[in-house]
Amino acid sequence: MEYKFEDIAYNSIAKKKPEESDKNCYIGLEHLDSDCLDITRWGAETAPTGEKLIMKKGDVLFGKRRAYQRKVGIAPFDGIFSAHGMVLRPKENVIDKDYFPFFISSDMFMERAVRISVGGLSPTINWKDLKIQEFTLPPLPEQKALAEKLWAAYRLKEAYKKLLAATDEMVKAKFVEMIGDLSTNPKGWTIKTLPEISSYSIGLTYKPEHIADDGTIVLRSGNIQNSKLDLTDVVRVKCSIKDSLFVKENDILMCSRNGSSDLVGKVAQITEVKEPMTYGAFMTTIRSTYSDFLFLFFQSDNFREQISTGKSSTMNQITQYMLDKIHFPFPNDDTINALSQILRQAEKSKTALQKSIESIDLVIKSLINK
Repeated sequence: MEYKFEDIAYNSIAKKKPEESDKNCYIGLEHLDSDCLDITRWGAETAPTGEKLIMKKGDVLFGKRRAYQRKVGIAPFDGIFSAHGMVLRPKENVIDKDYFPFFISSDMFMERAVRISVGGLSPTINWKDLKIQEFTLPPLPEQKALAEKLWAAYRLKEAYKKLLAATDEMVKAKFVEMIGDLSTNPKGWTIKTLPEISSYSIGLTYKPEHIADDGTIVLRSGNIQNSKLDLTDVVRVKCSIKDSLFVKENDILMCSRNGSSDLVGKVAQITEVKEPMTYGAFMTTIRSTYSDFLFLFFQSDNFREQISTGKSSTMNQITQYMLDKIHFPFPNDDTINALSQILRQAEKSKTALQKSIESIDLVIKSLINK
């Protein structure tokens, strides 16, 4: 049967002005991961400004701003949510509560949400437009049966994702084991600075009139996901770009400026370049013969400590001056080569795991998009 969205879901608009104590139970759009219902990050350095939506544990949180990012999550506790989102609750006489989160994250719903979004660089959905959209739902008994299969597939996918994270942690642990404590340098390696073994450059700001569907990809912070380059959501520009601003294989892409301090310093190694790509003003690329070593070093606590020295906990920028001062124990060639081999083998394992995740995603899509 077909239903208007307002007959499928409640849109809770209750708000409050956050107090200092609310900072620990705040969820923003930056805490929602694309195509992941679980929310594992939350909180803010200080109480968020402006009114926020009140959420209850189990509510479905939907990012109405830039809906193409497909940000949907289930509230893990009572708290407050970004006003750039929606707090949705199922009308259980029409839709099963366990089926509801998958319906909101389905292609059917998301494609409609993107279509009715309004605005330029940050398109947003208005409730008045969303509530009148009509969707076809299977009968409740069928929804319940589908929900059981969907949750089983989803949990299996999340288990594979945990294996991916465990693989990354293993590589980081091997790095520390082989290099030693980066602060005390117990193995007596030569100390080098970043400029001694690499070059780096900051990207440019591009004007809105340069944006074009068939232009050159501009890499941004959102293109760094789990230390890998993710081209799911890209911006393209058509204008003159210097040759020096195009990325090459083995370059390291670093987020050097962001409103969220958690994102500053995040890196991805560019393992292949299938088409020309440049990078935005808040991004830095590092180029080095020792790309694998630096990629692992940039993920270390020691690097984070060095870029945070003398800065507040809300540090949101890494300047060239700061990079010039970065130093580290630099191992011999045998150790560097061994690290590269470990990194390459880990990438093979992660590729296999990622293929399994993609296969499960296809199962989920086939069930929810019937």
